[in-house]
Amino acid sequence: MSDSKLAGQFFDAAIGLLQRVRDEEAGAIEAAGTIVADAVAGGGRLFAFGAGHSSLAAQDLVYRAGGLALMNLLAVPGAVGVDVMPATLGSALERVDGLAGAVLDSAPVRAGDVLVIVSLSGRNTLPVEMATHARALGLKVIGVTSVAYATGTTSRNPSGTFLKDHCDVVLDSKIALGDAELTLDSIPAPFAPASTVVTSALLQAVMATAAGTLAERGIEPPMLRSGNVDGGLEWNARVFEEYADRIFYRR
Repeated sequence: MSDSKLAGQFFDAAIGLLQRVRDEEAGAIEAAGTIVADAVAGGGRLFAFGAGHSSLAAQDLVYRAGGLALMNLLAVPGAVGVDVMPATLGSALERVDGLAGAVLDSAPVRAGDVLVIVSLSGRNTLPVEMATHARALGLKVIGVTSVAYATGTTSRNPSGTFLKDHCDVVLDSKIALGDAELTLDSIPAPFAPASTVVTSALLQAVMATAAGTLAERGIEPPMLRSGNVDGGLEWNARVFEEYADRIFYRR
């Protein structure tokens, strides 16, 4: 099989997953967008968290052109992306009890805020504890995960529960166990993960819904523009000043 045929198969698989989440998660996307819009309208702050590669989708929401200016990254040292050395340490930190609670207790969060938690498997201690502790503090939690993992794996949290069990809204990415869309006889392991593509699209759909909901209420959503178009920097400076008390990535 040629490389081009494999590329086409991956695109087909990713497109199929995107179509599924568009059709099957429409209600959850609407509900999540409403939660975000309610927080923005009510003076709340927005936070996003993900560990390892799940952090990529969380980071995609923060300080970006076309995005909501109020979205802040909730960073857990050593667990954001693969920037810690060795990279395997980040995976180990996801299984540490008490880490999420310590991070949230030190973060500028308060009741009425929204926390988006991204975890493909949703089985590790860190995302589960992050969700339970956030809700105990009065935050609304939007979880983005693959529900299939909850039936195909066991939880690593002492409670035996998964991220999906502790959210106000769950967005199911539909990613299959193992996060690999392709197989080939000559390659012993499945390959070509699609979770980042699908999860990022799901979250951008939520943000688009939130922006539209705010506009329908007569509220201008605090969007950022590209700093690489004329007038973009000036636009963003105005938004930063107006919402300075809810933007933490500039401090």
